[in-house]
Amino acid sequence: MTIKTLIGKQALLLAALTEEELVQMNLSFPDTVYCQGRIGSMNLQKVIAAVETAAKRNGMINEGCYRENHALYHAVLEAIEGVTRGQTAIGEMSRTVGLRFSVVRGWPYEEQAEGEWLAVAFYGTIGAPVKGLEHETSGLGINHI
Repeated sequence: MTIKTLIGKQALLLAALTEEELVQMNLSFPDTVYCQGRIGSMNLQKVIAAVETAAKRNGMINEGCYRENHALYHAVLEAIEGVTRGQTAIGEMSRTVGLRFSVVRGWPYEEQAEGEWLAVAFYGTIGAPVKGLEHETSGLGINHI
């Protein structure tokens, strides 16, 4: 099934669904490029670094272009705010996250002259660093390049 939809929705689907589920549902996303990854940590910097590393390794952003790095950073921070309910701290508050993430690059508007945008989505768990005491969480950040 081909989904022609906004990049935020694509990012959320890619973060929430496993590779197996994507294949089972036969989903494809035209006109965008994306990457996915996983991170578990009590350190917010490690979460940010995992997304940045995945985006760079998969050619999602040009490492030497400041505005592309800047757009990614702000999309990540916006998505983290959703995950942490506005309290952008993890370990300092004795909580940990186990997240799947995706980065999608594309055009959210019909008029491509509006330029490319980046969407970053997280889906997973957050909670006390004790197995079984976490709950589901998600976050989405979108920024223009």
